[in-house]
Amino acid sequence: MISRIDLRGEALPEGSALRDLLPRAEFDVEAALEKVRPICEGVRHHGAAAVIDYGEKFDGVRPASLRVPAEALARALEELDPAVRAALEESIRRARMVHRDQRRTTHTTQVVPGGTVTEKWIPVTRVGLYVPGGRSVYPSSVVMNVVPAQEAGVEGIAVSSPPQKEFDGLPHPTILAACALLGVDEVYAAGGAQAIAMFAYGTEGARGTAGEPGCAPVDLVTGPGNIYVAAAKRLLKGRIGIDAEAGPTEIAILADDTADPAHLAADLISQAEHDPMAAAVLVTDSAELAEATEAELKAQVAASKHVDDRIVPALAGRQSAIVLVDGLEDGLKVVDAYGAEHLEIQTANAAAVADRVRNAGAIFVGPWAPVSLGDYCAGSNHVLPTGGCACHSSGLSVQSFLRGVHIVDYTRDALADVAHHVVTLAEAEDLPAHGAAIKARFGWKVPENK
Repeated sequence: MISRIDLRGEALPEGSALRDLLPRAEFDVEAALEKVRPICEGVRHHGAAAVIDYGEKFDGVRPASLRVPAEALARALEELDPAVRAALEESIRRARMVHRDQRRTTHTTQVVPGGTVTEKWIPVTRVGLYVPGGRSVYPSSVVMNVVPAQEAGVEGIAVSSPPQKEFDGLPHPTILAACALLGVDEVYAAGGAQAIAMFAYGTEGARGTAGEPGCAPVDLVTGPGNIYVAAAKRLLKGRIGIDAEAGPTEIAILADDTADPAHLAADLISQAEHDPMAAAVLVTDSAELAEATEAELKAQVAASKHVDDRIVPALAGRQSAIVLVDGLEDGLKVVDAYGAEHLEIQTANAAAVADRVRNAGAIFVGPWAPVSLGDYCAGSNHVLPTGGCACHSSGLSVQSFLRGVHIVDYTRDALADVAHHVVTLAEAEDLPAHGAAIKARFGWKVPENK
């Protein structure tokens, strides 16, 4: 059901050589670029009509209106299961607590008397938040995208999710209800590359079948999606800012013989049920634990849903494995080389071990902090870097929606004090006009160094 990679007995290689030994899903965004390019160009030139046409082609339904009517949002919230509403409200409450504490404050540094540099944090003006709608329904992704944007102070928030046949071309009603709970009323029935292009180019001046106003272009697009969403993000990056090119979801678990194999199996399966390309990796120095986990996997998979179409292909795929190592030190090297989206530490002294990890999107400490908690109600964000990108990128946060702007304020005396250095460096770089911009302020004579 799941393969083994045995790294015991020899010193582990370093860097990319170690990464090459580890399981990873194939996710060729570059190959998908040429498929999404005509879609994005179609939306660029034909606006809302193209988005609706592509929805009919790829999602099998033609929405009556690209923008979701206000009454549909209100109805979805009114008809939402009370238990689901309560769970979403608690998820929102906890996410707000965590993300509110991420806010940055303006800070001024006095470099010299009369010379200051202030770093001011300014929210992006308008964002497009993408919520997937393929094999599963993700109201939690609405929460994880919207809350940090709101806490950052973003004024314009638009959400897009694919139209659904079952719901007459509207996004899933639970998605709509989550938007309504969060006070987001600009929601579009658009998925895939065409949704990203809609956000990038806008559809102003173009109207859908109901004649509704178009979608204004955004500055930043965030949210996970399939390979075509990732490819559209790559193609349009620069015109829009993006959070990341999200690949298949991943879990890695670093465990020793203190871990419960039933917990490990359950957590591996919980990620495998997302998608047949989902990655489930266990790193352990205990062959006995590996065998016990394999036995638990067989028993628990048999009692699961989505077995043949998701879980079994994910666990049996090249992206999943049990990795055997000689000890905890080697285990830490492996998980750092892997750079998992989600990393669980299920070892003795788990908190101390977790503190030594350098590369992970999010770290879950001990047996009582499973990834599922982070997916919904830990307060953390579940939009995280995949494909090893955790070695250089972070998950979604308030910071994702802010820009740091330096404000430079110098008096005449403060500039005069450093003018000779500026002129010297300008001349060293053969950029004399840079120096001349300083000299012009002092009658073309650089003040002497005091």
